[in-house]
Amino acid sequence: MSAPQEGYPPQGYPQQEQYGEQQPQPGFGAAAPPPAEEHHDTHGGKKKKRGYAAQAYDFGAGGNAALGGQPPNPENFAPVGAPAYGGYPAPAEQPAYGANQPYTDAPQPAAAYGQSALGGLGGYQAPQQAGYPAPGAPPGGDVGGITQGMGQMGIAPQAAAPGAGGAPKVALNQLYPTDLLNQPFNVAELELPPPPIILPPNSSVTPSPDANSSHKYVRSTLNAVPTTNNLLKKSKLPFALVIQPYSSLHDADDTVPVIQDQIISRCRRCRTYINPYVTFLDHGHRWRCNMCNLTNDVPQGFDWDAATQQSVDRWQRAELNHAVVEFVAPQEYMVRPPQPLVYLFLFDVSYNAVNNGLLATSARTILDSLNRIPNADRRTRLGFMAVDSSLHYFTVPKDGEENGETNMLVVSDLDEPFLPIPQELLVPLSESRANIETFLTKLPGMFQNNVITTSCMGSALRAGHKLISPLGGKLVVLTATLPNVGYGKLDLREDPKALGTSKENALLQTQNSFYKSFAVECSKNQVSIDMFLFSSQYQDVASLSNLPRYTGGQTYFYPGWSAVRSEDAIKFASEFSDYLSSEIGLEAVLRVRATTGLRMNTFYGNFFNRSSDLCAFPAFPRDQAYVVEVAIDETLTKNFICMQAAVLHTTSNGERRIRVLTLSLPTTTILADLYASADQCAITTYFSHKAVERALSNGLESARESLQSKLIELLQTFKKELAGGNMGGGGLQFPANLRGLPTLFLGLIKNLGLRKSAQIPSDLRSAALCLLSTLPLPLMMQYIYPRLYSLHDMPDNVGIPDPETNEIVLPSPLNLSSERLVPYGLYLITDGQTQFLWVGRDAVPQLLEDVFGVPDRTQVKVGKSSLPELDNDFNERIRAVLLKCKDYRSRGVGSIIQPHLYIVKEDGDPSLKLWAQTMLIEDRADQGVSFQQWMGTLREKVMQ
Repeated sequence: MSAPQEGYPPQGYPQQEQYGEQQPQPGFGAAAPPPAEEHHDTHGGKKKKRGYAAQAYDFGAGGNAALGGQPPNPENFAPVGAPAYGGYPAPAEQPAYGANQPYTDAPQPAAAYGQSALGGLGGYQAPQQAGYPAPGAPPGGDVGGITQGMGQMGIAPQAAAPGAGGAPKVALNQLYPTDLLNQPFNVAELELPPPPIILPPNSSVTPSPDANSSHKYVRSTLNAVPTTNNLLKKSKLPFALVIQPYSSLHDADDTVPVIQDQIISRCRRCRTYINPYVTFLDHGHRWRCNMCNLTNDVPQGFDWDAATQQSVDRWQRAELNHAVVEFVAPQEYMVRPPQPLVYLFLFDVSYNAVNNGLLATSARTILDSLNRIPNADRRTRLGFMAVDSSLHYFTVPKDGEENGETNMLVVSDLDEPFLPIPQELLVPLSESRANIETFLTKLPGMFQNNVITTSCMGSALRAGHKLISPLGGKLVVLTATLPNVGYGKLDLREDPKALGTSKENALLQTQNSFYKSFAVECSKNQVSIDMFLFSSQYQDVASLSNLPRYTGGQTYFYPGWSAVRSEDAIKFASEFSDYLSSEIGLEAVLRVRATTGLRMNTFYGNFFNRSSDLCAFPAFPRDQAYVVEVAIDETLTKNFICMQAAVLHTTSNGERRIRVLTLSLPTTTILADLYASADQCAITTYFSHKAVERALSNGLESARESLQSKLIELLQTFKKELAGGNMGGGGLQFPANLRGLPTLFLGLIKNLGLRKSAQIPSDLRSAALCLLSTLPLPLMMQYIYPRLYSLHDMPDNVGIPDPETNEIVLPSPLNLSSERLVPYGLYLITDGQTQFLWVGRDAVPQLLEDVFGVPDRTQVKVGKSSLPELDNDFNERIRAVLLKCKDYRSRGVGSIIQPHLYIVKEDGDPSLKLWAQTMLIEDRADQGVSFQQWMGTLREKVMQ
């Protein structure tokens, strides 16, 4: 039995909406469906199906009408026999596409590829391999799982050691080529899990379904690994891991087994942590490392529970059953005792920050969030500094002290700022709570008449670093002014004439080397920096974002922010409060180990690379992902390999821990296996990080060109090596599992961070580049290819909880083309950072009444807004959909982002409409090409 993949095989999908049996969507070559028949009330008289479209037109409803709701959770798979991976319906007029022949390694004429009528648009059927029952057969499997544990203990006869190369080859994912021009990509495919990881039978020491890492934590660009570097080079595919060690901001939502007994068994040579893929020898007294093959002793106490003074069943130990575990670390994992959590807030109190309400809103939010700041061990310390042309320190006394007044000390010497008494500036939250509350209440009033317009934030950062470096911790910068005096002084260099030209590239570079060198200094002293930037003017995000980039922090950008607009104030207060509540790992390091022959080559993300394979994080955030490029240095002889990421950190409550994530992948010598097991979302995430690096070093044009040439190289390689050089009939062949890659690359090239345009201020561009190099994979996919939902014709099950999962059901997403929009429609477009509610110019009065509570379109308020809460079923369901789009927990990611909602009328404010339309990336806009032009260019280049 192959090691189960988080409930993976059988390779099907939920019964409720079988992709292979969907009605074709209008625009996929099928005629628009007839109007739906009237639905009778099914919910106690509450539901009244409103015919918003039918009132305006006789013909069919919008793009969603034929589709049921999107399955709420793509991780629940249906029994074998459900439609295959990525299976979409063939358009009704087309005959089935060839006979369903499994792919062999020899090139064949294109006509021989195909799939059954059920697989339709290049779906792939579950291959008949060891461990997968035939379609229709009971999913019983063999007895391998039962005998496995016995075999490990020497009770059953054992064949060759797992991974030793003695076992027969297991059939991996089959390759199903598809024609990109005639069988278009459907956005719903992005919700599907990656191609299954098919390991040889008995690869793990226990038959646990969690023995391999879930794709929530680690994704590989290749779910089958080439045995040689030559094969990898020949494939032109990248080999990299996307690592997201945490799936939530809070431990309570991220349940990973914690091993408390401090018995940590590691390989003596390569320091790998014991995991489900080791082999036990010598009657269980020793274990062989699955990375370097060294034999190690099993530690004393491994089979003993010191707490209950009883022996324990080894096969129940979490580290042998779970690929993702957390060890409580003993003393030897500490360079010094665990430090307390320290937050030093640097408030901009210059005219801009007082005038736009930043000072008052941030002070109020901290005050309201004091209970949310992690403080389980009652050691958390807070400090406060105010910054204009001088530095203002505040000494907050402990509660109950005779002189309970907070004192302010002003320092004007910016070259060598004098540091007052540190112990009075960083105070324990638990011991000074009342005085901190009093101080935060009074703070805005202290500076309400400030007219100073300059900021010495660079000098303040140096002083803050000096203050907290003995302990380490976080510098939290809240600023609305360009740092224009003192250290790190920046000039107003934005030049509208440079935008869209080669001169723009200089605006994306830091203009003062202080910001990188200072960040590296901070990293060495365990100081992390988070930037909250608010401005109606140029703020040089390009320079300031270096501070978080090298210290494991993040840049949060609020352009044109003003607390006078309630939407702005609510968004920031909500995000900042969630930020303060988030648990973080202090004094953290990340290292990735792998089977002999593999090497971690390049690391991407916000951290400082302390050595070739060690990434340092003064604070480890919960809302970011990291990419690691893997090199193949030697021929891989095992039939599967392992890679293990370990994050050593101190928890928010002062406990030293190691989070370990182990991923095992099969190896192959066959090029077709690589393409059939490639993960298009992980590949896109990898190239997003590469493109950001390229844009910052060589410029935007170079980044865009390298993305296009990489895609052409992959298409050409596939044509030459696997499609027999045959592109007959004018098609463009590519594997079904990579069908979204051209669309995703187009989305990346047209993203705010990279797209060719003379309209994008460099601050907005720099902030977008920060997101493209830090977002967790599910959010990255949505940021690159936003979601478009049709709301006026939602099926009855959308916007209400699914009876089985209790999750709100979303509509089926539509491809991002204006062809999908009907003039009487209501649509939601969201990239995870911003939401647009698009109101068609012919929207019927009843729709406007139900959604906005106004009788006609002229009264719909456009721009930044929120949806009114009305007492009708349709309004409730739309609000539920908007809320569900912000539900990060169900998507397995941590994020504080609360997207703004903009209401856009099709015939309203032209600039707002234009902004919303830039998200329709399959359309031609600004200086970008349409999807049809893009595919035409790709085909032309591939054919040359």
